[in-house]
This record gives sequence, C-alpha cells and structure tokens, in this order.
Amino acid sequence: MNEATGTSEPISTAEQPNAADVSGPESSAIPAEELERLTTDIIAALKTVYDPEIPSDIYELGLIYKVDIDDERKVKIDMTLTAPGCPVAGEMPGWVQNAVASVEGIMDVEVDMVFDPPWTPERMSEEAQIAIGWY
Repeated sequence: MNEATGTSEPISTAEQPNAADVSGPESSAIPAEELERLTTDIIAALKTVYDPEIPSDIYELGLIYKVDIDDERKVKIDMTLTAPGCPVAGEMPGWVQNAVASVEGIMDVEVDMVFDPPWTPERMSEEAQIAIGWY
C-alpha cells in the first residue's frame, strides 16, 4: 500500500514466490514509462547491496519486503534481516538508502527495518539458493 496516497498497484516483481511488492500510486503523476524505469533501476540498485555473511544480494535473499514510489519520487522501503541480531543491522539500512538514492530521478529514500513477518529461507530466489549452495 502506498502510504502517500493510500493506494498501490504492483508494477513489477521478481520471479521469486515471495518477491518484494514494488508499487506506485494507482493513478500516478509519474508517466508509466518512467515509473517502469524507476522500478527497474531501484531493483538493480538493491541488487548491489550484499549481506556480508551471505554471497547473495539482499533482493534475491528476499530481505526487501516492500518498495513504494510516491508521486514526488520519494521511495519508502520495508526490509528485514536474516536474523534480528545480524552484525550489520545498524549499517545495512544506510547501504540500501544510499544505493536507491543513486537512482536518477529519486528525490528521497526512507528505509524501515521490519521483523514481521520474520525472514525465512523460503523467501530466497532460486538464484540466491544456488549462490549459497542450497539448490
């Protein structure tokens, strides 16, 4: 749900069963082509952030739960960690914020750490499972 408008329309998700909900407002002031580019670029930026203990990016690990893009091109991200006691818990939201803020056209990024629902290995994509030798 886009908290800025109270509505959302998923515009792109990864091919994993528990992929992040990446959405913009139902009737966006952002042209559809630009919204699709922003979505693609945000996902690409998220894929540059790695959990230092696991050889896979946070997007493929299923750590990104939701990405909302509002009409002002402000992005709100809900993410989690593989475990609440993760040693980089204090740093990783900043890494995510910096990565997504580098996307052309993004005005602001807010990253919220959430632990409900808890992360489970079932959230990982096939790519992540292969990378860590679980497939």
